[in-house]
Amino acid sequence: MLTICACLFLAGQPGGDWQKAESVHLKNTKQVTRDFVRAGEGYFSPDGTKIIFQAEEKGENPFYQMFVQDLVTGAARRVSPGVGKTTCGFFHPLGKKIIFASSHLDPDARTFYQPEFDARAEEKKAKKRRRYVWDFDVHMDIFEANLDGSRLKRLTDARGYDAEGSYSSDGKQIVFCSNRTGAKNLELFIMDADGKNVRQLTKAPGCYNGGPFFSPDGKKVIFRSDRKKKDHLQLYVINADGSGEKALTDDENWVFWAPYWYKDGTHIIYTAADHSDRTKRPNYDLYWMNIETGKKIRLTFAPGADVLPVFSPDYSKVMWTSNRDGRSPTQLYLADFTAPR
Repeated sequence: MLTICACLFLAGQPGGDWQKAESVHLKNTKQVTRDFVRAGEGYFSPDGTKIIFQAEEKGENPFYQMFVQDLVTGAARRVSPGVGKTTCGFFHPLGKKIIFASSHLDPDARTFYQPEFDARAEEKKAKKRRRYVWDFDVHMDIFEANLDGSRLKRLTDARGYDAEGSYSSDGKQIVFCSNRTGAKNLELFIMDADGKNVRQLTKAPGCYNGGPFFSPDGKKVIFRSDRKKKDHLQLYVINADGSGEKALTDDENWVFWAPYWYKDGTHIIYTAADHSDRTKRPNYDLYWMNIETGKKIRLTFAPGADVLPVFSPDYSKVMWTSNRDGRSPTQLYLADFTAPR
């Protein structure tokens, strides 16, 4: 298990006029998802009219399922089977297919529901939140489906965890995270869009390598890894053929994750927090980086956590997951974006 973003839902230290500070690069911020217990990790359809995201419905299943929502009407539809857990939905570049990871084939999936509800009840009673832990469910596999969830097709069937998948810009390849080479070896792999021709991209056994995305030109992959210090993620970039791997961050007092490419292929948006002072609660914010110079600029300043940023297809907007006040459940937010100069 990896305790990435251990304080994801904790409030940071309130500052001054944080809305004014954010307005330099983010304007017209609005909440996108509602009517869910919690929601997050959203990605745009190629035409920018829809989003795919994970959310918890009110009901018997306390874990995330996958939804597609129309940004004009606000109508959302569950596209995953509704059983077990899901994560990491993504649109095919042609806009007619989606992928997501799901554990619905686990015959014991429902047995985990009540223990999760019990743990939440204990949290509420103790008035103390648990550490955020991602458990790398061994029943998690990547599936392809139509936009309405029909014609579900399994793309991975190796033993262990297969998830965190995303398409190349031409739709021909999927990069993803898997521990098929060993339970503690969470490496990156690339496969053809139909699930065939799987080849290993990273080679850093005994640690986590995940959250990968192809660059706009398909030549590079950006990702996160805790290979330098357990649970303290750093950002990396590697050529799609496995050569030229390079660390983009190197500060073990910070946690860096959720990198996402900007259109020029030389800038990224990502999430980070300072973990150097154990007496303070680290708060996650969005940052901008030039990966050639290493220059970084902070984009969000809210008292709550701001994580998992992505750009709209025309790069004019940013969508991210947040509990802006540090107390409310996470939802998706959207803002007009002005790139730093």
